[in-house]
Amino acid sequence: MESQNLNTNSPELSQEEPLPAPSLEGHLAAVTAERDQLAKENAELQDRLLRIRAEAENARRRAERERSDFLQFASMEVVRELLPVLDDFERALKVEGAAPDYARGVELIYQRLYETLKKMGLEPIVTEGARFDPNLHEAVQRVETGEAEDQTILGEFQRGYNFKGRLLRPAMVKVAVRS
Repeated sequence: MESQNLNTNSPELSQEEPLPAPSLEGHLAAVTAERDQLAKENAELQDRLLRIRAEAENARRRAERERSDFLQFASMEVVRELLPVLDDFERALKVEGAAPDYARGVELIYQRLYETLKKMGLEPIVTEGARFDPNLHEAVQRVETGEAEDQTILGEFQRGYNFKGRLLRPAMVKVAVRS
């Protein structure tokens, strides 16, 4: 007969003692801690993802705005270069003694150039009788007078212009100073 040795004191069994099984509460606590850690990491990753998306969207909007501004104001330098030509035409129109047909031709060319630049966004700065604004005007002469209010523009030496709402060139003006 075969007999099974169930003696717990046998040397074979004493070497293979089973490890104590973790308690159910300890296992549950470990799983809960792991779940909480993963939830925290997930929240951090979600936050980073949202921030990266927001940064990318802001960069896209900024690039679009810069591109739009560039396209809108790309012609600004060309218009700035044409202002001396416009000034020359204005001076030519003020000269008396030219033949009437010649003067009319110069006036027509001036009007056409001025209207074209105006369509592109050129806007003259109003100066006559206005108050001096250092953001729009450059005072090249100050005149002491009691006839006009202090800081009133008395005359214009060179017309100033805005281009699509931005200052292109300040007006050179004569300003009244109270005596």
